[in-house]
Amino acid sequence: MQDDARGCALAYKMVAERDNEKCSFAPESRLLIVAKAKVWASEGWKVVITDPDGKAYTPPEFDQLSAA
Repeated sequence: MQDDARGCALAYKMVAERDNEKCSFAPESRLLIVAKAKVWASEGWKVVITDPDGKAYTPPEFDQLSAA
């Protein structure tokens, strides 16, 4: 696993889907991916974040990742 300059793991991934569109972002730091996912979810996208262990998080669980 790689670390950025602040020591944050860069292994979080995000997938956003809406209608016939699908966008993926990976790998990014936990805080950056959570912020991005919250914005996309607020714009009507179905968003899922996957952590380094493969656990999936949906919008109601994003705050768990922010607090970690």
